[in-house]
Amino acid sequence: MEVDTGNDRTQVRSVWMVTREYDKLAGAGGVKDVCRQLAETLAASGDCRVRAVLPRYGFMDPAALGFTLAPVGGRSGRIGGRRYEHTFDVDMHYTGEERRETVAVWQADIAGVRIFLVEADRYATKRAVYTYTDEDEQEVAWQRKGGGHYDYFAMNILLQKAALDLMILLGEQADVVHCHDGHAATLPAIMREGSGYRHYFRRSGALVTIHNAGLGYHQEVADLAFARAVTGLPARVIMRGQLNECFDPFIAAADYAILNTVSEQYGWELQQTAEDSRTGWLGHTLLERGVTLAGVTNGIDPAAFDTTVPAALGLAAAYNVGRGDFAGKETCKRSLLATIAANGPWGQVRQYGTLDADPERPLGTFIGRLTSQKGVDILIQALRELLPHAPSLQFVFLGSGSFEFEEELQQLTASDFGRERICFLKGYDAALANKVYASGDFFLIPSRYEPCGLTDYIAQLFGNLPIVHRVGGLVKVIDGETGFSYDENTPAKLAEAMAGALQLYRHHPQMLRTMRMAAVERIQRLHTWEKVMESYLDLYRRAMAMTGET
Repeated sequence: MEVDTGNDRTQVRSVWMVTREYDKLAGAGGVKDVCRQLAETLAASGDCRVRAVLPRYGFMDPAALGFTLAPVGGRSGRIGGRRYEHTFDVDMHYTGEERRETVAVWQADIAGVRIFLVEADRYATKRAVYTYTDEDEQEVAWQRKGGGHYDYFAMNILLQKAALDLMILLGEQADVVHCHDGHAATLPAIMREGSGYRHYFRRSGALVTIHNAGLGYHQEVADLAFARAVTGLPARVIMRGQLNECFDPFIAAADYAILNTVSEQYGWELQQTAEDSRTGWLGHTLLERGVTLAGVTNGIDPAAFDTTVPAALGLAAAYNVGRGDFAGKETCKRSLLATIAANGPWGQVRQYGTLDADPERPLGTFIGRLTSQKGVDILIQALRELLPHAPSLQFVFLGSGSFEFEEELQQLTASDFGRERICFLKGYDAALANKVYASGDFFLIPSRYEPCGLTDYIAQLFGNLPIVHRVGGLVKVIDGETGFSYDENTPAKLAEAMAGALQLYRHHPQMLRTMRMAAVERIQRLHTWEKVMESYLDLYRRAMAMTGET
């Protein structure tokens, strides 16, 4: 492949993304959306060659997805009982054991982005991106459903080394390697310190995006000897890269890469407030080392949620939020309420509780993981306080998560005040999520912390006004203009915010119509990926300048 050897370091011509998620291929959270949408926007600009590298998990059928095997690697080899004509080995030493792992590569061009899937024994056995499944637990008792993969750190390192090796084998020298979250954050150190990498990548900058800095998201490892062996990093790098006595990829990246978070507010909270305690003081530790986290609020592709094309979203009718045409939205609401009243049928969810089929009643909605971080306990208690005083309000939950919260929601649907007013759709289905977004009047996001948040955008595009805890990336919801927000994240304050929204629903519907239109206008003006891309290009240029190469 022809490589651009020009000296203009202000032009970003080649970006490689390393990620564990990519929308429509493998996903578990918002990372998948950011990776795909940013990659495709960069590629569509016409000025940048974009590549993405992620694992080929066991639940993926690469051939069915349009991938073919890439002729990369000098010899044939066997992976998972299958022989591949082109493979290469990646150093993956354990403590006291020198070893290598064989990988092959699948490739496909999707929406202008060349995507590579790393085939390896380590990935082929995984039925989910990050955690064990029911099926895993049934096969091996200690592989508990929802628990993280035991070899998570080795999975991450194999991906990062394979991505670097792949670039060398293809003869591509990326201007920037964009590393997504802790799963790829060790790459900048490996790229700069490994004798097989540092000369080849001397002109390649690195950007690490922290999608979630919360405890449990760093991909840290306490076994420092293992970290040194499998990464191949010098002892001084391992020791300097510690946080709370663990090797922490984000800390290790600080000397070699530009670091950013997915909203300006979240970056500020991590480095200037006690909210950083939720990260184990990652932000403050970085600040002590002279690293200021850049903040770039995630964007969204409005065309992906275009309610004027209902068939693409599985909606019952078309409507146009930006123009204030909501007749079809009422039809969508009637359709969902009728299906709930009939108890389905459902495909991938299980229904608990039911609702009145009257579309005149206000409908609150929640879609997401049932976790403490998402403030589900706060929302449940707020509903307990509000429902006795708001007899017209109905509420639907869609999601799964903590067993404790799942049980509490099931009980709530059968309680005296929740019966026929709260419906819990346990599980997740993307098509059903669209129906819930389209049907809802208000969308609740009482997160304890939220790096950016995409569901507030999505709800707004569906004409479902968000009610949010004013924290992190949720500050982009403007109280009284594009939604509702509150400061103190308590059940009482949330109930108060919901009551205020219900007052407008009853007495000032025109104001809600104006807010819905304003929310879409603001997204189109400030938060599309075309707008956000410019901020990332600035970070890419900073990363390139950090190499010191001209």
